[in-house]
Order: sequence, then structure tokens, then C-alpha cells
Amino acid sequence: MDPSAVTLEWWIRVIELPILAGLFKMMWDIKRELIARIERVEQRHTDIAARLREELAAFKLEVARGYVPIQMMREVDRRVSLQLMRIEEKLDVMGPRARGRREPGEAFTE
Repeated sequence: MDPSAVTLEWWIRVIELPILAGLFKMMWDIKRELIARIERVEQRHTDIAARLREELAAFKLEVARGYVPIQMMREVDRRVSLQLMRIEEKLDVMGPRARGRREPGEAFTE
């Protein structure tokens, strides 16, 4: 090839365009690979989080079964029920008195 035939147009066509096309393809492949890698990491993260939630729930159940005696749980339930019944009785006693102080459609005022 004649050295005088190497022009700017020839240089762009023969050298730069193929190089730019190769760089574009390389960047496109890198982007695709990174997106796929991110999706794999997100899926792994989701799977690990679900597994940890299940393990935590199983551990809580084991702790509740093994470390709190059934009798103690029944006692706490009985005490809470008694307290709620006392509160309910107080509300039943106070209910008619509170209704007598104001009219049924009247708003509360302080």
C-alpha cells in the first residue's frame, strides 16, 4: 500500500471503527455479566434471609418449649385473665354512673 494513500478517512475506517466496536462489545458484555452477578447475589441474599427467619422461628419455639415450664405459662395466663376480669368488673360498675353524667349524644368536654 502506498504510504501517501493513508488518509484520515482510511485510518478511521480501518483502525478506529473496529477498535471502537470491540470496546463497545466488551463494555456491553461486562454490563450483562455484572447485572447477572447482581441478580445472583440478590437471590442468594433472599434465600439466606428466608432461611435465617425460619431458623430464628424454630429457635424461639425451642426456647419457649424448653426453658419455660408449662405450669409457669399457665400461672401467667391465669394471673393475666384475673387482672382483665377485675378491670372488666370496674368498667361495668363505672359504666352506668358515667352514662348518667352526660346525655347520650353529647361530646366529651373537659
